[in-house]
Amino acid sequence: MAKATTPKRPTRDEFELEELGNQLVEAKEDGDDRTLTVWGEAEKVRGRITVLDSRTRLVHVVNGETTRKVPFLDIMKVNYE
Repeated sequence: MAKATTPKRPTRDEFELEELGNQLVEAKEDGDDRTLTVWGEAEKVRGRITVLDSRTRLVHVVNGETTRKVPFLDIMKVNYE
């Protein structure tokens, strides 16, 4: 029986992950809306970053009344918009 193959998340080195973390911390401190490019999702996630949960490794993004919890490792890029 053949296994279903799903595309794997791209691997990134420590420097790239640290830079991404710094961008997320800066976005949280600024309180401005940002657009996140998330691996495996066609649409970008837009909103204000309110919580960076180190225990669960989730980034909480609020857009209006909705809060989305995005896994840190799934975030590919942070855009200022």
